[in-house]
Amino acid sequence: MTKPFGFKSTTDDVLAEIDVTGKRILVTGVSAGLGLETTRALASHGAQVVGTARDRDKASKALAEAGLDRSSIELVELDLADLGSVRSAADRLRMGRRPLDLVIANAGVMAPPPGLTADGFETQFGTNHLGHFAFVNRIAALMRPGSRLVMLASSGHRFSDVDLMDPNFDKTPYDPFIAYGRSKTANILFAVEFDRRYRALGLRATAVHPGGIQTELARHMGAERLQLLVDSINADLAKEGKPKMEWKTPQQGAATTLWAGLVADADDVGGRYCEDCQVSPVVSDESIGFASPGVRPYALDPETAKALWAKSEDWVSETFDLRLEATPVDARARRDPQESRRNIPG
Repeated sequence: MTKPFGFKSTTDDVLAEIDVTGKRILVTGVSAGLGLETTRALASHGAQVVGTARDRDKASKALAEAGLDRSSIELVELDLADLGSVRSAADRLRMGRRPLDLVIANAGVMAPPPGLTADGFETQFGTNHLGHFAFVNRIAALMRPGSRLVMLASSGHRFSDVDLMDPNFDKTPYDPFIAYGRSKTANILFAVEFDRRYRALGLRATAVHPGGIQTELARHMGAERLQLLVDSINADLAKEGKPKMEWKTPQQGAATTLWAGLVADADDVGGRYCEDCQVSPVVSDESIGFASPGVRPYALDPETAKALWAKSEDWVSETFDLRLEATPVDARARRDPQESRRNIPG
């Protein structure tokens, strides 16, 4: 391993001794927050960034205001809450046949009011998990051997395990934080199964928690509800004899993403959950608040990860398995999505 990094490490600290010149790196959700900072850090260190955004104009303005050279950034329109948009964006990238060195699934939504995606899935599960599941799998053939997938998860996964029988809250009352927890647990489990399936092909995957950062992600919560959450976190920390929660800057928050994707040893982070530029311990004791480091065992369970993959294929009506195809970066065509569509069980 390289020199240790921690809570206060920044993106520039992490990249200081790493040469990313010419690497082609995809980042979802680059119009604000962690996605914008991740893009800034990578581009300023010489990487070629493929950035996705639901609103290209907003992303273009944000990148310009950040002073970034647009010649090193390619923007792709992508709405993760619409599988039609997901497929169109992935198809455009696949047609270009340009390999990727790292994929960072950064975009997401947190604690919105009850709602459904364009395809009828609960907003957070449909956007944070299923949108990324379909998009990443459709572009996975572009990933070079030796490249990695980094899923942006959260300590919020401790709110809930996935519910494979009732993902849309049809049988239980909707709770925005339970829904968020389900989607973030799904992000971790997706990384676990992606890593298991494709490590023999030279592709690895990991999940990361960036920490508490004040970004647009909390826009649905409102100041009062956000303060209640912070108060709850601080109460848990006080019980553990720890100081109050400390917010991270975007530069500190995005550091773990780049550490896990470019710096850490692949065997150390593959199929694992990371935070503060370290691999997190597994924490079974539910009395430990989610502001303390650690990942719940259910989020790393390999059997649940396999089951989630199978159910996700049913939900998006596509099957995915690079092991049945050519060497990832040399693949010239993926199967016709119409040939792999499957009916969702009633």
